[in-house]
Amino acid sequence: MLFLRTAARRCRGLAAPRCLPVGHSASTSTATYVQGQSPEPRIREYFYYIDHQGQLFLDDTKVKNFVTCFKDKPFLVFFFSRLRSNRSGRYEEDFPFLSPCGRERNFVRCDDRPVVFTHLLQSPAGSPGITADRELLSYCGGAEKLSAPFRPEALYMHPDSGRLYHPCSERAGGGGVGLVRSALAIELSPFFVYAPERDQSGQPTHFHWGGRKHTLTNVLAGCFPTAEETSGQQDGLG
Repeated sequence: MLFLRTAARRCRGLAAPRCLPVGHSASTSTATYVQGQSPEPRIREYFYYIDHQGQLFLDDTKVKNFVTCFKDKPFLVFFFSRLRSNRSGRYEEDFPFLSPCGRERNFVRCDDRPVVFTHLLQSPAGSPGITADRELLSYCGGAEKLSAPFRPEALYMHPDSGRLYHPCSERAGGGGVGLVRSALAIELSPFFVYAPERDQSGQPTHFHWGGRKHTLTNVLAGCFPTAEETSGQQDGLG
């Protein structure tokens, strides 16, 4: 993957927010690294960041926008298909995810979740295990190569942040939870149904899709800490 990078090998002390659940302030700690550093023979280490739009950057990119993010689809599929929790013993606090590539260690941190769903697609004919008329949520620029079957009943709106989430494969990282990027969440928002007495001020109860009224299961609610747990985490960090 080296030819796809424009990393400058310069040392810097980085204030790296840890990847905490949405709705809670990320603490900062200093992780010092050099892009392309070699902590042991024939091993190279690189450091990346995923924003809440699902865009991938070299972590030390100063201006992070559509111009500076990685856009090559084969690279993104390769990178995200190998993403997993960081259990390497290195940078685990500041870069909770790792995408290994041969002798390269690609450490990853994120704004919210490493999987960010960006588009709703019709599954192409011949997709293994998926009927041709089933919809897919694709993530992080990989189109149908990086996708999960769309499950309308499993959409979860976080009660504090209002951000929208959907299940993803445990292998994709993020504890089986993917963030729905804001532009796609806005497209889906007219199909949510709220309790009459709450208008649109609380969590939705149903989702109209495909000619059906789906009862929202809120199955992902247990993947987020309670207010009490969050308070304890922040007290401990202070």
